[in-house]
Amino acid sequence: MKIEVWQGDITTLAVDAIVNAANESLLGGGGVDGAIHRAAGPGLLAECRQLPEIRPGVRCPTGEVRATGGHLLKARHVLHAVGPVWRDGQHDEPALLGNCYWRSLALAEQMGLQSIAFPAISCGVYGYPLQQAARIAVAETVAWQKSHSVPKDIILVAYNDATFKALQQALVQTQAAVA
Repeated sequence: MKIEVWQGDITTLAVDAIVNAANESLLGGGGVDGAIHRAAGPGLLAECRQLPEIRPGVRCPTGEVRATGGHLLKARHVLHAVGPVWRDGQHDEPALLGNCYWRSLALAEQMGLQSIAFPAISCGVYGYPLQQAARIAVAETVAWQKSHSVPKDIILVAYNDATFKALQQALVQTQAAVA
């Protein structure tokens, strides 16, 4: 079992599932969400449209996860996690962001997936402070692996140098605290 930090394009990874930093509609957007939709092709959007709306325009509430096929991606599945928009840290943002990681891992376990890749959820246009988000991503994934046997391989994907450094630093600090 391992957790690694990798820098590059999440859409190119050949893993069982990649996590999409989605919005509540699940119909695509900017950043990693748009990149995943473009790389997966029109089948992903069509499948997302088939998911039931919980309320108008919402297929997946903040902090929750929905699964679809990977379509044209190398990943077999896409787990769509809706992270919180950063306001001030006083509106359950840490718990909601943690839920994105934990619930994605729980869904991956339920689906019998061995490998999963996460982007830095909520760190783009949703404005979550990078260092705080990195600590949450690492804390949740490390805690998961302590008490679960799958997924065996967790990749935290950085789209730029700053994100890579923040995730790497959080992973080193967490592993040192646990050792």
